[in-house]
Amino acid sequence: MSNSVIEQLSQRRSVRAFTGDPVRVDDLTAILRATQQAPSSINGQQTSLVVIRDPERIAQVAEIAGGQPQVAGADVVVVFVIDFNRTAEAAKIAGTEQVVERSAEGIVTGAVDAGIALATFQAAANALGYGTTPIGGIRRNPTALIELLGLPARTYPVVAATLGVPDSEKLAQVKPRVSLESYALSERYDEAKVADGVAAYDEVLRAWWDSQGLTQMGTYSHDTAKTYSTVYFPTIAATLRSQGFEFADEA
Repeated sequence: MSNSVIEQLSQRRSVRAFTGDPVRVDDLTAILRATQQAPSSINGQQTSLVVIRDPERIAQVAEIAGGQPQVAGADVVVVFVIDFNRTAEAAKIAGTEQVVERSAEGIVTGAVDAGIALATFQAAANALGYGTTPIGGIRRNPTALIELLGLPARTYPVVAATLGVPDSEKLAQVKPRVSLESYALSERYDEAKVADGVAAYDEVLRAWWDSQGLTQMGTYSHDTAKTYSTVYFPTIAATLRSQGFEFADEA
């Protein structure tokens, strides 16, 4: 059965090269409105977006993210912010003290809601013919980004996304994934299926890179092991605490 939405989502890819053509203002507004409609825990709406179109400020975000050209070349960069400052304003009206940002649950809730918003943003952008890429590299220097965006206490920038008109001549191929049976596990977690899926995917991804002449690229096991053998953004805990987040519920 053919379905345009399923087809669109199945063909999702990271777009790292843009034409330089501007994103239409009315399209951007439509994308942001669709993103705002994404669900959030208890309807707390504890996600805010900082939308950046100024080329100089985009260049600053690119530098904060490690000098990423895919960021610098975007027409728009959107930063997804955990925002318990908004809910704190509601607490003031209700005459209560907010403590959610001082719990592990609060941090998880904020990150989950931001992730849902990011996925919605990407789907909406793609539906209008634009390309996007999530940018976790903004967490490389959270202090600089917090200062650049003027983020108050109880807020934290967790991820960003680029937005622009994709360059069709430099459009990436759709990258394969681990097998569905090792991803969507029936009834309970199956360690053996996950392990088998990793081993098989190593070969699949190697062949996919090679088919494009990118023989210098690593396998799944090589690349994930290289990255996850270090705490590659080591200032997250300290900057969370400086923004008023903590694990006060820790036993």
